[in-house]
Amino acid sequence: MFLEFLVLLTIGAVFFYRWATKNDDFFEKRNMAHDKPCFLLGSGKDVILRRKNVLEMICEVYQRHNGIVYGVFDNRDPVILIREPELIKRVLIKDHEHFVNRRSFLVGSPENMIANTIFMMENDRWRDMRSTLSPAFTGSKMRQMFQLILQCVQEAMLYLREQHVNAGAEGFELDMRDFTTRLTNDIIASTAFGLQINSYSDRDNEFYDKARKAINFSTLQQMKIMFIMLMPKVAEFFKIEFFERSYTDYFMRLVLDAMKYRQEHKIHRPDMINLLMEARGMIPSEAPKTHFRQWSDIEVVAQCFIFFAAGFDTSSSVMNFAAHELMENPQIQQRLYEEISKEDEELEGKSITYEALQRMPYLDMVVSEVLRKWPVALAVDRLCNKDYEYESQATGERIEIKKGDMIRVAMAGIQRDAKYYENPEEFNPERFSAENKSQIDAGIYMPFGLGPRNCIGNRFALLEIKAYLYYLLRDYCLEASPKTCTPLELDKTTIQLRPKNGFWLQLKPRFV
Repeated sequence: MFLEFLVLLTIGAVFFYRWATKNDDFFEKRNMAHDKPCFLLGSGKDVILRRKNVLEMICEVYQRHNGIVYGVFDNRDPVILIREPELIKRVLIKDHEHFVNRRSFLVGSPENMIANTIFMMENDRWRDMRSTLSPAFTGSKMRQMFQLILQCVQEAMLYLREQHVNAGAEGFELDMRDFTTRLTNDIIASTAFGLQINSYSDRDNEFYDKARKAINFSTLQQMKIMFIMLMPKVAEFFKIEFFERSYTDYFMRLVLDAMKYRQEHKIHRPDMINLLMEARGMIPSEAPKTHFRQWSDIEVVAQCFIFFAAGFDTSSSVMNFAAHELMENPQIQQRLYEEISKEDEELEGKSITYEALQRMPYLDMVVSEVLRKWPVALAVDRLCNKDYEYESQATGERIEIKKGDMIRVAMAGIQRDAKYYENPEEFNPERFSAENKSQIDAGIYMPFGLGPRNCIGNRFALLEIKAYLYYLLRDYCLEASPKTCTPLELDKTTIQLRPKNGFWLQLKPRFV
């Protein structure tokens, strides 16, 4: 019996090893420069083993080769990393039809929330959802949503004033991540779910508690993600999902109940739920129909959920890196404050307006530089759906990308490449001045992605980030506190971007 068990175990181990190493010679067959994969861990072993942060790993892998492409491995899956700006624009924009879909490592279960988001949808289904959601992010809609954003930002500033009263003229130390995630939470609750929440006065509210726990990428959560990517069908069979079902069920009830209540009471509000109700024909819509697809409950709720999941921590991180960079560069902070102060005087004590934010060039320069150094998305993947050939005009190098190949653009790498940005580790908003900005090629600056499949909410994210920085810098000078991580060292224990000891700053009030 023992011998039989040993034989079966050996056979199983052999089959598992052959499965795990099946793609190891993928790039050798293509005669393409590539990483040597680590067993099951691929090119990301240093992140998985917590030797490096994901940003450091992406930049390091990007710099290993100077050619237009380089082969890397996601666990056991080969991925073609494209490095030439012109090829990047071809893949993401001009020849987008060859690379329509993202990586499909999730099985399209009708019950899987993430599989039903616009992020994971494919082909015509994705196009129809994109056209459904796009009206929510037009200029006119942004103006309406801005009032909801502004209300949340002003409530956050009231909280800071309370801390100032308790601390005195020297200011107070603040956990910036806790502060900004509460702000992004309240903004998303208002603009996507139609909820009026103040996470500063009601610190343990259910929405924030669910959001914080859902986006907390613990070691167990990271292991789940790795397992899903390695064995998606097995993960689907055992119902292993990115997010716990209790969290997705909570958002399902929240959205469907809100829709029913609004329909019954004829409530209109400029938010995402209202847009989705129009798409389902629950309320009248003036927008022309671009398709006749009927969206299911899970498809509708999934869009609200991904709006929350994508915006909760990413926008907060940009806000925090911006504050940290301004603290480390007092001359830049002072210049930005002067622009904000001038605008505030012109407004004569009134709240900042949508139009006023758009006419602040230095604020835009600062935010653009933050997004260059700390992009919202570190990399994007595309799946080749039709054979594609490309010849570089710069080097003469020819490559063939076959149907089924996975393509990656490492924004974090190219946006820190000294070939395109002098002293890339330096925080320098002048890169995005009026005279310099026109010289930046689209293929080397894409913090929200490029082309038809870029981040649909990028204008919304910029709006909340700028509104926050406007009020924060208007009222406070940002200084280092005893807990501030300087020089900034990224946490290696999480896939999220944050300093090892968290974001801590000293806020010194500019007002009496």
